[in-house]
This record gives sequence, structure tokens and C-alpha cells, in this order.
Amino acid sequence: MLLLLLHRAVAPGLRQAYRLKSTPARLCIRACCTNDSFQPQRSSFTFSGDNSSTRGWRVMGTLLGLGAVLACHDQQCRASQESPRRYTREEVKSHSSPETGVWVTLGCEVFDITEFVDIHPGGASKLMLAAGGPLEPFWALYAVHNQPHVREILAQYKIGELSPDDKAPSILKTSDPYADDPIRHSALKVNTQRPFNAEPPPELLTENYITPNPIFFTRNHLPVPNVDPDTYRLNVVGPPGGQSLCLSLDDLYQFPKHEITVTLQCAGNRRSEMTQFKEVRGLEWSLGAISTARWAGARLCDVLAQAGYQLCETEAHVCFEGLDSDPTGTAYGASIPLARAMDPEAEVLLAYEMNGQPLPRDHGFPVRVVVPGVVGARHVKWLGKVSVEPEESFSHWQRRDYKGFSPSVDWDTVDFDSAPSIQELPIQSAITQPKEGETIGSGEVTVKGYAWSGGGRAVVRVDVSLDGGLTWQVAELEGEEQRARKAWAWRLWHLQAPLPAGIKELNIVCKAVDESYNVQPDTVAPIWNLRGVLNNAWHRVHVHVTP
Repeated sequence: MLLLLLHRAVAPGLRQAYRLKSTPARLCIRACCTNDSFQPQRSSFTFSGDNSSTRGWRVMGTLLGLGAVLACHDQQCRASQESPRRYTREEVKSHSSPETGVWVTLGCEVFDITEFVDIHPGGASKLMLAAGGPLEPFWALYAVHNQPHVREILAQYKIGELSPDDKAPSILKTSDPYADDPIRHSALKVNTQRPFNAEPPPELLTENYITPNPIFFTRNHLPVPNVDPDTYRLNVVGPPGGQSLCLSLDDLYQFPKHEITVTLQCAGNRRSEMTQFKEVRGLEWSLGAISTARWAGARLCDVLAQAGYQLCETEAHVCFEGLDSDPTGTAYGASIPLARAMDPEAEVLLAYEMNGQPLPRDHGFPVRVVVPGVVGARHVKWLGKVSVEPEESFSHWQRRDYKGFSPSVDWDTVDFDSAPSIQELPIQSAITQPKEGETIGSGEVTVKGYAWSGGGRAVVRVDVSLDGGLTWQVAELEGEEQRARKAWAWRLWHLQAPLPAGIKELNIVCKAVDESYNVQPDTVAPIWNLRGVLNNAWHRVHVHVTP
């Protein structure tokens, strides 16, 4: 009977010892065991004679202890695999500095992100705002974080879960920072809701030379501020010996009103095509992150002159700050060279009207910057402050974004300080009709699109191919001839061409040429970059033809 009891006690441990000997689970025992020299032993025993009997009982005792230890370890390992370690919110809160370690929570999960803080793409300071607490309030503000690749990175730092008995305090139910955003047009193709980023569909984009306000593409980085026009003030920091200005809307109206038609394009326009070649990080813009409007307002050079600024021989930059800000109070910011800002021919505006109406909230009400010929990121909306500095803006969006790099640069080797900030954009064109994958009738095809070049360079030609670039035809440019070096707006174009009998498909391609004879590259490969900006490769559309 005693032997049977011993067998029942020892057998489970022996079976576990056998499993550990033949599987990687043995590593779990090593991790749990405090004695690294402890190893299972094979033994035989007999009860013939007193000494043998003594040895047999000792062996059986050893096996009994072995079985108990292994059974205990097995239970601990199973528990560690099946039940993650539990933490209270107070424990998480106590880990809020590099000295204590930096922990955060997302939902019920706990993460130790100490090693990630210094390599956070948005900077360590912003990430430290969440130290010792939940990520949700910040992901609500920066919704771009809620992406699969970000969650995969975060998962590597998981250390456990919050105790189910530790209920979240009511203060975590923060108000939605986007709850006061304006209502948007239903035709817009939404890339992200929070912050709101959307583009018009191709078939509407070139219906009119001037893009209607409701479908003008929208690029927001933060929640839309709700600014009271009666209390609005624009602060212009004056130079030494000059005067600082605090301008109301009525004050801006006193400056000579200047009107100009300008095309705005996001640096990420057509990023989705770059992603098809190789993955990039950024909003998946199609070809609609570009629009054209008639803007009106005070010229920036007039406002700066009243503050006492003049052109100087040393390098200087005009820095803009918006009224949209993150939880730290850090505003969206950007800058342009002072030489451009002070040049009356550059026609930089502090705009308060868009297509004959006050600026819509999504587009900067009550005042925004309009910098003709320059990337949209510098057209700061909800303008709150203007200053002239010896260096360009220290804003994240000026120093750590909106820059181009070699295809060989990845996120492990990128050095943002090594590249200039994007200002003027390269020659661009795209096909808006027909759409990718569309089926068209036989006989004749009508191809429509837009073309634009940065820096005021006029578009002089658009070439269209129906056979993937083997042969070309010249499209007809619509509208008036553009002024050389002051061609701030796009040219719409179209081509009507007969189709050969029996053709079943078309590979339509377009490419534009500007007055400096800059032309678009034929493929994405040589211009690919990790942020997916500056994509101006030939635009291609494949369509089917009915018999």
C-alpha cells in the first residue's frame, strides 16, 4: 500500500521530468529553480538487505521530493503562461520616470516602455506625458497611433495586465477632444476621422477649376479649434527697434486686400502608390490631396513691414504658430524663409477669405497663411503668432517631418537633421477620369486630369499614353496661359482619342512638363522614401474596354 501511495506521489513528477527532458519546456524549470545544479537522475532500487533497503528508501524519498518540486514548477509555469501578472493602477503610477521605469496602460494591459522612450518618433517628452498612466487620452488626440504596426511595437513591451478588481477612476473618462469638430461633406473620402483628413473623389476633383469649399481636401494634425472672431488676436513679434503687433480681424481688414488663386498640395499626395511599391508610414492619400481656391487677405510683407521688418543679408525665417495644440500646449508650427515672406511678388497671404467666403473652420478660420507654390504643411491654419527667427521653426512638423530621403534610408538610419525641409514641390500630374479598373465603351476615350508645379513654375505640356508609355499624345491644357514664375494654380487638361478596333484594355499614363523642363519620373522606385512624400511618378490607370 505504501509503495502504491509513493507511486501516485512520484509518478506525475517523473512524467514531467520526462517531458522536460524532451521538450523546450525544460527552460521553464531552469528559470523557476533556485539551484542550477538540480537535474533529474535515473535510479533503480531493491529491498534485499538492510543497506539496500536503506538506499531504496532514500532513492524513493529523493524521487518523492523530485516529483513534488517538478509538480510545483509545472504548476507555476502553467500559471505564468495562462495568467499574466496583475498590477494595480497605483503600481503603474509609481513607474513614471526613467529612474523607476516608464510604464503605461492601454485597455487592461500594462507595458514597460522604458527602453522605447528615447526612440519614440514623436520625441521622448510627448511620450512621457503618459508615463504611469493610460495611453487612451493621448491616442484619442493622436489617433494615427491606433494602427496595427504601432500595436505590434507596443506588444513587445507588455509585462502584464491590470487587476480586474482595480476599477478605473472616473477621471479617466476624458472628454472627446474632437467632439466640437465641424460637420463635413459626405462626398469626401476619409483617411482618418481623428484628426480629420480627407480628400475629394477623383471624379469631383477636376469638375471645376476652383474647388468648392465643402470638398476642398482637408489636412488636420490636431483637433479643430473653435475660435471666437470677436476676441481673436494675431500676435506679430516685432524686431529690435520695431513694434510688436496685436491684430484683430478688423485690424487685418485695414491692410490692402489682396486676392490670388492658389493650389495647395499635401506632401503626401499619391502616397498610396508608394505604399504599393514598398511600405511607408503616413496617411494613405490617393490623388486628391490637392485642391485650388481663390484666397483673399492681407499680404504678409505688408504686415511685417508695419512691425518694422526689412530684408536682411543674414539668413532668417518667418515662423508661424497655429491655435491648434496638443495636451502640452505645443501648437502646430512651420516656417518659410524671410526672403519669400518679404517679397511682394511671392504674394504670401494672411488669408481670411476662401472663394469669397470667410474661411471654413476646417481650413483655418479666422486666419491662415497661404504660401503660393509651397507645400501645404507651411500654410499654417488658425494662425495665432508670427515671429522672425534666425533659424527655421523648431516645430516637429518642420524639423522631424515633411522631408525627403534616399530610397536606401530606413527608420533605423534616418537622420532628419541631414535633410532640408520641403518648401517648393516638384512637377505633378494625375488622371481623374477614367478611374482605375473602370470599364469604358469602345470607339473613343476621354482622359481628364490636373497638372501643377511648385515654385510658381508654369505647366507647359502634359503627355498622355494609352499603351503604358510606348506612344504618346499631347493633352489640351484648359484655361488661360499661366504667368511665368507666378503660376500658383494648377492646369486642368483633357485628351480625346480614338481607340483601335478590337482593343480590350488600356494602360493610360500621364506626365507633365513645367517651364523649367522638369518632368516626372516614370516609376516610384527611384523616388521612394520612408515617409512616402514627394511622389510625382507617372500616374497610371488601367481600364477595360467593352467590345
